[in-house]
Amino acid sequence: MSRSPRARRGRARLRAVALIGIDGSGKTTQAHRLAEALTQAGHPATYHRNAGGRRWLGRVANRLGRPDAQRLVGRQGMLAVESVLRWLAIAAALLRSLATGRVAVMDRYSACQYASIRAHGGQRWERLARLGYRVFPPPQVTFLLAVDPAEAYRRIEQRGTDHESMAYLTAADTAYRTLPECPSFVLVDAGRPADEVARQIEDHLAGWLAATDTPSGPTVVDVIRRPEVDPVPVEVSL
Repeated sequence: MSRSPRARRGRARLRAVALIGIDGSGKTTQAHRLAEALTQAGHPATYHRNAGGRRWLGRVANRLGRPDAQRLVGRQGMLAVESVLRWLAIAAALLRSLATGRVAVMDRYSACQYASIRAHGGQRWERLARLGYRVFPPPQVTFLLAVDPAEAYRRIEQRGTDHESMAYLTAADTAYRTLPECPSFVLVDAGRPADEVARQIEDHLAGWLAATDTPSGPTVVDVIRRPEVDPVPVEVSL
């Protein structure tokens, strides 16, 4: 008799979890919370920000008198730089996880690069990106944080650190939903309050953690719902 997927998850060791989605979906907030919760529940985890350098290059462009990164290096150049920098960030995160044995909580993964390429109209780059990124194993769980582009736009404007157009956010939302990997993603309604989003993520991961959580210690549920948690190592890449 075959075991259920949930039973099989409970007997496996969680190694990598990815959170993906459009800008403004709350990936960074939820990835930090998840890494802290897993650590406090007895599953040491490290947060990894696998950015593609677009924001950093945008600041460089502004200092050089250009409005954004794409105006500095061109669309094709931006996609190439972004693909390489994200590849390096993911590679470093996976190697660090392998060396330390900690769960890698990935804020962005390879799917984010494929979606970025599609949203920027550089489809011919996607095939090359997939060739390069196929060396990376898929995370055991990938959460797609889905949020209405209008709400994502509001959040981005409110934080005031960067800017994205509604056209791009809408295109990126479509790109994520049309990726061939999309059926394997765990869809999370990221338009809700952060506590509710965290609870949905935790509920799905409970099956992976049940085999090693002990009744005497705090569970991942307790920690996610408790605001006071100790910081965990953070791996930041450009």
